[in-house]
Amino acid sequence: MREFECGLNAPIVETTKGKLRGYTFQGVHHFLGIRYARAKRFEMPVPVEPWEGVKDAVSYGMICPVLSEPQPTGEVMIPHRFWPSSEHCQYLNIWTTALDRNDKKPVLFWIHGGGYASGSSIEQVCYDGFNLAKLDDVVFVSVNHRLNAFGYLDVSDFGEKYHNSCNAGMADLVEALRWVRENIAAFGGDPDNVTIFGQSGGGGKVTVLNQIPAADGLFAKAIVMSGVLPEDHFGTGVEPKALVEKVMAFLNIPDGNIEKLAKTPTPQFIWAMNKAVAFFRKAGKQVNWAPKPNDYYLCDPLAGDFTAHSLTVPTMVGTVIGEFGAPLKVGQRSKLTTGEQEKIVKDFYGEAAGETILAAFRKAYPDIDVVYATDLELFFLPDTVRYVKKKAAEATAPVYNYLFAKIFDYDGGRAAWHCSDIPFFLHNAEMIPICHQENYRYLDRVMSGAFVNFARTGNPNTQGLPQWDPCGKEKMVTMVFNDRCYVNEDMFDQLLPLVQKHKPPFQFAFEVPDEEDGESGSAWVF
Repeated sequence: MREFECGLNAPIVETTKGKLRGYTFQGVHHFLGIRYARAKRFEMPVPVEPWEGVKDAVSYGMICPVLSEPQPTGEVMIPHRFWPSSEHCQYLNIWTTALDRNDKKPVLFWIHGGGYASGSSIEQVCYDGFNLAKLDDVVFVSVNHRLNAFGYLDVSDFGEKYHNSCNAGMADLVEALRWVRENIAAFGGDPDNVTIFGQSGGGGKVTVLNQIPAADGLFAKAIVMSGVLPEDHFGTGVEPKALVEKVMAFLNIPDGNIEKLAKTPTPQFIWAMNKAVAFFRKAGKQVNWAPKPNDYYLCDPLAGDFTAHSLTVPTMVGTVIGEFGAPLKVGQRSKLTTGEQEKIVKDFYGEAAGETILAAFRKAYPDIDVVYATDLELFFLPDTVRYVKKKAAEATAPVYNYLFAKIFDYDGGRAAWHCSDIPFFLHNAEMIPICHQENYRYLDRVMSGAFVNFARTGNPNTQGLPQWDPCGKEKMVTMVFNDRCYVNEDMFDQLLPLVQKHKPPFQFAFEVPDEEDGESGSAWVF
């Protein structure tokens, strides 16, 4: 086989709806921009219609529009890619080394981050399935779906056919999983061994899919990366009907004519939505986008119960040490003496609390300079610990926990930030410049190896890691990924309550551009 095969020599796969032609590069077959569903605005997705002939699948599909374009920032830390958008964004991508139904490779189904408001299957440079397919012998799938108002605006008050508009984005993901169930064998994958995994908002969507009965049986395992989100983070102070009526008012749509709103051109719909959001913000009410519990999505398991089925799904859940924490401006941290580091911690938390936190930090993180105790995050970790402990106590399937604790040689020393673990878990650290740190090839191998082994067998143990046991009813076992990986039991029990009590209230450490400079939107967060 030649290194590159395309055009008339390209691989062709027959799906349940018709034939698709991709391309092959260095032994990996690429099928990009596969349409898995169609949907009208506010409505549930439906499968695509069959077609005649052969469709090309060599270009990424449209991504969901955002309501305001973010300002690129922090590209060194999280390199991004941009792509054309359309609210008709139900597309997925596949990387695989085999097109034989008998191969039955494990399938990794990647759900991108960006909360429930932004992002795409190709947004970050490291969202690429080539290496996992070629080096780890899995089938990698990434997916686009509806977001923000296109995926989560609740218009159920205006008609029964819109009863689940508040979960349309999640319904897209369920439909994508159905497509995978029906077709992935033709791409060498095992439809009975699909692992859903995602980071940040993508991790949140993994937790939600576990609570949607319509998704039962469409995946076998689940990985949540920095995605157990605080229960009240996506709360909104605006009644859905009031929001929709305000959007209609800006568009001069009379008498609650939802059909006219459903057909409003995308740019005008976005303009009116932003006007309405700004109106309520001025009144002190925040509009956020997220799934809404109903008869489709049952509940947040931390607010209610895990579904019986979700308790049978092997699960891995983790965070990173810094997430959104803003590092203190203290110069070159690696050059600080122990005494200087301890003083910084005590000044930050207070003398008495600082002393106790220093002792607890050393116990939890024996290989990390204590100055990084000021960077510990409280956005994801508290609810992640609750999630893991609750599920481990109730589940019949294993629950594994990890924490990425790498200290990067960047900006005087930077504790692993939100998204910094993704390139390693996706076996793509080589392609991200800032990942080229001490021991990065080791971390790239063992972190991706843990995910792949978990997807293959439900057990993440891999060569190069110490024994990693699942969490138990009375014991939380955490694999700490660092230059030296180690296992720590109940490592958050002492340290986390102290940090929660004494650390200043959480605020996102991202600058929002001044509207007067002529730029719109906010800084990249995910």
